[in-house]
Amino acid sequence: MKTGKVFLVGAGPGDVRLITVKGLEAIQQAEVILYDRLANPKLLEYAPAGCELIYCGKLPDRHILRQESINDLLVEKALEGKVVVRLKGGDPGVFGRVGEEAAALAHYQIPFEIVPGISSGIAAPLYAGIPVTHREHAESFAVVTAHDKSAEGKPMLDWEGLVRGVDTIAFYMGVGNLPFICENLIGHGKPSSTPVILIQWGTFGRQKTLQGTLADISEKVLEANFRNPAIILVGNVISLREKISWFEKMPLYGRQILLARTGESVSGLAKELMDLGADVIEFPKWKKTKLPVELSNVKTYEKILFSSPESVSEFFEAVMDKGMDIREIRASFYGGSSKSIKALKERGFIAGLLVDMPREGSLLIVGDNKSKTIENADYLVTSKKEMDMQFIPIFQRMLEEADVNTMVFPSAAAVGTFLEGLEVCTINPIELLNNLQVVCIGQRTKNAVERAGLRSDGMPESATKEALADFLVQHPVACER
Repeated sequence: MKTGKVFLVGAGPGDVRLITVKGLEAIQQAEVILYDRLANPKLLEYAPAGCELIYCGKLPDRHILRQESINDLLVEKALEGKVVVRLKGGDPGVFGRVGEEAAALAHYQIPFEIVPGISSGIAAPLYAGIPVTHREHAESFAVVTAHDKSAEGKPMLDWEGLVRGVDTIAFYMGVGNLPFICENLIGHGKPSSTPVILIQWGTFGRQKTLQGTLADISEKVLEANFRNPAIILVGNVISLREKISWFEKMPLYGRQILLARTGESVSGLAKELMDLGADVIEFPKWKKTKLPVELSNVKTYEKILFSSPESVSEFFEAVMDKGMDIREIRASFYGGSSKSIKALKERGFIAGLLVDMPREGSLLIVGDNKSKTIENADYLVTSKKEMDMQFIPIFQRMLEEADVNTMVFPSAAAVGTFLEGLEVCTINPIELLNNLQVVCIGQRTKNAVERAGLRSDGMPESATKEALADFLVQHPVACER
């Protein structure tokens, strides 16, 4: 059997858009992905259908997989002839143990590539409005591990060299050792008034910062119960933050949104919200299989309703494959949403919305196996949609680590699929949504939410991404910043 290949990929600091083009290309061809806790799980949605996802995440109090086991898995999967991606937060060469993994692959003569990523020690400060170097404030920069294998996990560092020779210091994952760090920096000559900032979940919409000095930051961390994952930045360059802070001024910064979805890929709505500074968790994740389409009776219907933009594509692909002349179809076309209407328009058809469809006349509904919601209609099922069970534990971990404050239902169809997903996770929807702002796009969606026994806190003036963004800006929630 031919040996596979391994890509050791830096996922960047958290914001999914900060991954490199080469890193994303590796994910898109992967057959197996071994991913860390600090690699944004949304990146996994770019993997091909059927890709095996293996969690290697490490938490401060427990390890899911030991490093030796990770090395063995990389070798094992590559020797099976598979394309393997090892997805690591930040840059794999900065405290990422990539050297050990590469050495294990080299030992077995397995081909591999190392794909650099944007390091958290540089990106998190920039998202907090702090360049790590500046002509007037800092001419040198160092990244330092704040925990190691020494006694009691206290870092054994050249403290004197750091104080004397480095202007800006970024300590990784060192919140637990912060008093020790401050004590040593002061003890070796750093002024106690030196600015310090902690940046938690840097580049995520849930990014939090805590600022102080070497003299008082440890006490502030205790009061705020501030925890890892966080970068500790020390240096006078922090003073620039007041002038050039930008990320925390974005209109939806601090919004942690749970978005119900019916599609299998990252949605345009999610991207719109992220572009405005929000964190977005989409759920559930679906996988779809196209089915053979029988078109022999399609000419007999007076109305054809397309349940989704995907159903439009699948229907017309089948028409082309069968060699059918589209002019033989005499039905009027309708769309279940504005997106379906747009998909039909792109193919040269002017369609009406479902709410404007007359009741009389024979009706064919085109869609997936989840579209059978209207009585007295025939159905043409073009694809089979199933929940992707690999993403259930991923969703549960994302919920645990986030502090969701907003729920968005983008369509009536998304309500049922969302509740179905929660049932698989054994999560009570009423308890989950109890303290969240629940927003519905459109009256039909609001009606579906209320029929399900859930609360609705309002809806935008129109069913568009822009209107939703405006609504969220005008109706803020209490976000910790």
